[in-house]
Amino acid sequence: MTKKRAWYVDQPIEPFEPVTADRLPDGGDWLYQIKWDGVRMLVYADGDRCELFNRHGNRRTDLYPELLDWRSYCKAQSVLLDGEIIALGPDGKPSFHEVMRRDGIRRLDRVQQASRDVAITYMVFDLLFCDGQWWMEKPLAERQHKLNELIAQSGLVQVVPSYSDGALLLEVTKTQKLEGIVAKKADSIYSLGCKDNRWLKIKHWGDAIAVIGGYTTNGGIVNALVAGVYDDAGKLHFIGKVGTGRLKRSEWAALADVFAPIRRDTCPFAQRHRDMAGAVWVEPLLSMRLSYAEWRWQEGRQLRQPMIEALLPAPLTELPRFPHPE
Repeated sequence: MTKKRAWYVDQPIEPFEPVTADRLPDGGDWLYQIKWDGVRMLVYADGDRCELFNRHGNRRTDLYPELLDWRSYCKAQSVLLDGEIIALGPDGKPSFHEVMRRDGIRRLDRVQQASRDVAITYMVFDLLFCDGQWWMEKPLAERQHKLNELIAQSGLVQVVPSYSDGALLLEVTKTQKLEGIVAKKADSIYSLGCKDNRWLKIKHWGDAIAVIGGYTTNGGIVNALVAGVYDDAGKLHFIGKVGTGRLKRSEWAALADVFAPIRRDTCPFAQRHRDMAGAVWVEPLLSMRLSYAEWRWQEGRQLRQPMIEALLPAPLTELPRFPHPE
């Protein structure tokens, strides 16, 4: 890279992002890829120098030493790659909890042990720069072809394959309990810092019924609900604080009056959690339907990215309980 291009290593770019969609796009000019449940990572490499930055521009070079010998997996003199770092859970599937055991390290003296404990794979899905030439203005299909020429695939580094049958891939990823898929226009260029419908992410969401055990407020308006489910012994366990979803502003505003008759002084949950800070407690008489990206069994049995789908009429005929993970 020239001196000007080296600036991009020290001032990382803002990557192209997909937008959320609830269905597959129309037309046949799309490529479909598995959406890997990992950490977005860009690899900047030139000669003996290799740097890793996440999508927020935070340097992660020291956390993944196994990726620094970039010439062992890339047949270029200089390159800028975009992809996702993943780690597998005990079930052999990508686990966000596992990859965060690597990405969440803040003490560098723990990196070597973490590298032995948690193996990672870099799933490369785009090429932005190669050997003195920017590839962002080239169509995605051409960038994908070049990636397959450059990358020596192994257990450490893989090129994310593209498929033409989005419906089949969506069904397969659902059956395999993967996160979802990404649909990309085959002729799309890579636009720095953009987020538009040339790239679409279609995720598989789980659903659950949860009890409301408390709430938080902002300016006197309820802004989040404290959710829980029961174990087999009848104890209520915290599974997340939920402040997003399908409730309208007027419905949020009305909740304070709904909760007023059932407020209580003590926490109804079996254990406290830091996300309960500032909560007002209520009798666990009301419930709601939630959607979520993942039920994190290894991390406090809590939901990742929970959203409220609907408030449910009371009383429930059956207490919401933990499902049994497969």
